[in-house]
Amino acid sequence: MKPAPFTYHSPRSVDEALSLLGSHENARLLAGGQSLVPMLNFRLASPDHLIDLTRIESLRGIREEGDEIVFGAMTRQRDIEFSSVIAERLPLMAEAVPQLGHRQTRNRGTIGGSLCHLDPSAELPTICMAMDASLEVLGPSGKRTVAMADFAQGMMTTALAAEDMLTAVRIRPWTGRYGHAFIEFARRHGDFAVASAAILIALDGAGTITRAVVALGGVGPVPLRVSAAEALLVGASAGPDAFGAAAAECAKVEALEDPTYPAWYRQHLAQTLAGRALKLAHERATGH
Repeated sequence: MKPAPFTYHSPRSVDEALSLLGSHENARLLAGGQSLVPMLNFRLASPDHLIDLTRIESLRGIREEGDEIVFGAMTRQRDIEFSSVIAERLPLMAEAVPQLGHRQTRNRGTIGGSLCHLDPSAELPTICMAMDASLEVLGPSGKRTVAMADFAQGMMTTALAAEDMLTAVRIRPWTGRYGHAFIEFARRHGDFAVASAAILIALDGAGTITRAVVALGGVGPVPLRVSAAEALLVGASAGPDAFGAAAAECAKVEALEDPTYPAWYRQHLAQTLAGRALKLAHERATGH
């Protein structure tokens, strides 16, 4: 199929894009297009106006600002994949990005596009949830910052209003003695993940867990932080008992159900992947 007719716009600045978005009804922003273009072709989306952000250079790039890493919303996934800054300071993201689709889609797909599409199985929203990302949004009332936990409101539903635009993503890297791991299960490499687990754990000199993140992708309608698992980990001695108890909490989350993958299967995957990721994160934290 082909898209329904629409008017194409190609602004060169954020102000011009916001003006177009505010002055046209039924308008959509186009970032990398790896999700929206197929939706247009299948007529799952039928905007009257399509506003392409590709030519807005100010929305691109990765930079360090103080203790934060800042991504322009139009930063390509391929740029993240090969960034030395990301490899050094955000290794959890560096591990996840190569599992995101295929090289061809990463060449065009953007971090902002992935976050705004908010597919429950997408890697970047899960990483941003795990890393407590802050999202910068511009709209008619000016600029505001939205926590990732508040940005993801439901299945493919964000906190953006119709005239809002995501402009940047801020993540504060972990420091000190910590380990990370991202593991996902998909039928084939590059397919949408059935489930994924993103883990971060920090240890003190005695091997006690001082900080923990357990995040799941593909299991619920949005990326999930399993707070019960995190609470069990903090203050516990790192090892199989703590990891097993935390992973068991992941099997208790309310999971998506469909004809291919029932809820119990996603819950089983959540427990299994979280357990493996916790073990790997601990090995990295201790250097073993």
